Amino acid sequence: MVKKPAPDATRRSEKSRRAIYDAALALVAEVGYPKTTVEGIAARAGVGKQTIYRWWGSKADVLLEAFLDLSAQAAREAGAEPYAIPDTGDLAADIKAVLRATVDQLKDPRFEAPSRALAAEGVVNEQVGREFMTKLMEPALQLYVDRLRSAQEAGQVRPGIDLRIALEFFISPLAQRWLQYTGPISYEYTDTLVDYALNGLAPR
Repeated sequence: MVKKPAPDATRRSEKSRRAIYDAALALVAEVGYPKTTVEGIAARAGVGKQTIYRWWGSKADVLLEAFLDLSAQAAREAGAEPYAIPDTGDLAADIKAVLRATVDQLKDPRFEAPSRALAAEGVVNEQVGREFMTKLMEPALQLYVDRLRSAQEAGQVRPGIDLRIALEFFISPLAQRWLQYTGPISYEYTDTLVDYALNGLAPR
């Protein structure tokens, strides 16, 4: 009798991990974050609840990691580096391009439900909020800082500006409008944010 090779535990674990990611994202989109449970994720993924708790401490941890993985996949599919803002020498064009891509992502059903779930949970759960900021938001915000610093060194942004405050002119209005449904988000809207931020509001 031919002896079968032993199962590859690493491969089996990766398959389970991927199934758990998919299950978490699907459930949040279908029933919402409050009704999503570790038990539900496990059942949907075809794994035991203990498998999830072996790798993650809560459903929020699962969703955050699944969302980070989804974002990385989307970047690879688009042929873009996950953590890069283009530097063509034209600051306005570069920021507009990134914000347009952000609009596309925020409107994508694959991203919208988990994004809103994580943002909302982060408001009432400090630990989730801090992890969301550290693992997801902070790397993205640093990209804007780096791009603005490059523009500053090129003489396109005046010296002495607090770049962390400056980037909020682009990010914060878009985030508020999207989260609170205060108005539609579009390319025209984000292009206007960039124009206002870079050119100011005073008559010239």
